[in-house]
Amino acid sequence: MRTHVLVVEDEPAMRRALALNLTARGYRVSVAEDGTTALNAAASGAPDVIVLDLGLPDLDGMDIIRAVRGYSRTPIVVLSGRAGSGDKVDALDAGADDYVTKPFDVNELVARLRAATRRAGSDDAHTLIRIGHTAIDLAGRTVTRSGPDGQPERVTLTPTEWQLLEVLLTHPGRLISQRQLLSELRGQPGYTDSSYLRLYIAQLRHKLEDEPSRPRHLLTEPGMGYRYQP
Repeated sequence: MRTHVLVVEDEPAMRRALALNLTARGYRVSVAEDGTTALNAAASGAPDVIVLDLGLPDLDGMDIIRAVRGYSRTPIVVLSGRAGSGDKVDALDAGADDYVTKPFDVNELVARLRAATRRAGSDDAHTLIRIGHTAIDLAGRTVTRSGPDGQPERVTLTPTEWQLLEVLLTHPGRLISQRQLLSELRGQPGYTDSSYLRLYIAQLRHKLEDEPSRPRHLLTEPGMGYRYQP
């Protein structure tokens, strides 16, 4: 069955181009030119993923994200000319799964759509995750790493490292904003600015990545947040 994409875009030329390109790549495409039509289509058409422009004539895209998130986990990939980091963070905090800035490469957009739909269809009960030579059991809260002799060695994480790691690993491929990660640390004294995130992410890379200086799985999106890439 073809993946159903709802394209929400008010500019006719862009809307047609997106529909043509996605259809040519095997997607089933529905379109909406404004926020009201988009909300009706999202509720009645059951799309597999939504491509959303923020600058719509009747509703702000942020309101659409919040409305959809009120009843659905359908992946939302924002496609917007708003390039500021504040807009990106606000969209992610509102519930968007990813953010692509115009002008954009169609192949990149399609890759983001594949990743978003793949995450949505993944089995949330799968709790054993591998990062290079490291195995992480989220249910058992244990981490083991292959030692020089090939035997597993226990890796110890602090409670704060576990908090951050669980958020990232349970949202594979999704960009998590700094604000969201800091909110996980509320109630712990001192954890109020992004410098603490950089410190703990660096520690996690040192403990989990095969090459901490060239991480492949715990990635930084400058000015925006962090992403776990399987």
